[in-house]
Amino acid sequence: MLKQHRELSMFVRRTIETHEEAGIRPSKTYQSFVAAAGSHCELGFIEKDVRNYITRKVRNIFEEDDAKKFGKYLVRMKEKNQNFFFELNLEGDHCIKHVFWADARSRATFDYFGDVVSFDTTYNTNRYNLVLGSFVGVNHHGQSTLLGCALMKNEDIQSFKWLFECWLRCMGGKAPKGILTDQCTSIKRAIELCMPTTIHRNWNDFLTKYGLGGNKWLSGN
Repeated sequence: MLKQHRELSMFVRRTIETHEEAGIRPSKTYQSFVAAAGSHCELGFIEKDVRNYITRKVRNIFEEDDAKKFGKYLVRMKEKNQNFFFELNLEGDHCIKHVFWADARSRATFDYFGDVVSFDTTYNTNRYNLVLGSFVGVNHHGQSTLLGCALMKNEDIQSFKWLFECWLRCMGGKAPKGILTDQCTSIKRAIELCMPTTIHRNWNDFLTKYGLGGNKWLSGN
């Protein structure tokens, strides 16, 4: 049972893939192999091998397939409305590396309410661990309005630089006068490179400056 002697046969791999697609847990999959073989000792692999295969192989296949479907969806949206904007950047294995999209309403809204925007990346998708980023503005009713969304594999300077350049192309090259973000150093540097005339503030400094921190902010007063 040393690692170099353990391997998964083609039949075992296909069974793991079928069970994963059906939503069967890896532990249950492994126990089914044990039951069929008669005991753990009769198998040439352990449960960890099943889990590793799912992580490396099966989920990569699903991710590639979902990336293709998502790309087709974006193309359909563009065909329905030519003002729909998107850019999709795939990795070598055809999985999503960066993607940005904004509908016609978001682009029109930015023309009227794009002086100051916020950019947030505090959410992660569960399945593929992609970072969800959103550009948000405020309209004349004081309501939040979406100005574009993105999914990113990494949160480094080059990824944010790609995103901000893409967003500026979407908005006709018009940069906002001000932008609010968290304290991420990579975001700050990317803004300096892509929007040098835009005033950048992080949320903590903004709330402190205008006395909106603590209970005042939490209560909405």
